[in-house]
Amino acid sequence: MLRRSSCFVEPRVRSVGVLDKSVALLRALAAGPLGLAALVEATGISRPTAHRLASALVDHGFVRRTDDGRFALGAELVGLGRAAATSWPWGDAARPALAGLVEATGESAQLYVREGEARRCLLSLESGHELRTIVAEGARLSLDSGSGGRVLRDPDGVGPAGWVESIEERAPGVASVSAPVRDASGLVVAAVGVSGPVERLGPSPGRRHGAQVVAAATRIESALAR
Repeated sequence: MLRRSSCFVEPRVRSVGVLDKSVALLRALAAGPLGLAALVEATGISRPTAHRLASALVDHGFVRRTDDGRFALGAELVGLGRAAATSWPWGDAARPALAGLVEATGESAQLYVREGEARRCLLSLESGHELRTIVAEGARLSLDSGSGGRVLRDPDGVGPAGWVESIEERAPGVASVSAPVRDASGLVVAAVGVSGPVERLGPSPGRRHGAQVVAAATRIESALAR
């Protein structure tokens, strides 16, 4: 229990609370521009606090105002996102493997890393097909659905073939197959996979593209080991 006798505890708790609420606003805006009322509804933050924090984020460039007055993610985040992706240890190592995977399968390819109880899309390369899966780099998705999420959530559940498949788990009409990327000690550090429409990947996307996905994971592992 916190005691009021400590003059340092309460300011720190308030600061963390402000940070948590600011992050909640940014995550809500990741889905698209929102007016103040919608932002309040999406986050549960009080209207005065949401307006104050969103306005402060505008001043720092993390949020911007659209022509119709709604709040949207700001350009400052673009530079930070690129810097984060570049500085990630296996970002550069994985990009050629993902490009090869897109070429080999004709489908969109993604690299995910675990982030607490969720997964973050670190790299995403799109298929050339008009009908394709699009996952934005930086998108935060659940561990509970989709082959990439299941690889990161339960690495021991990956079958002997080395891949996990999913059909319409994350979104209707979307299928995927993913494989774990391991470091030198055997620890799973990422999940690489392809995703696309069920009508093209078929009822067993693993049989169709599993070998190529596992090969891409092996290629990334080799690059990391250099």
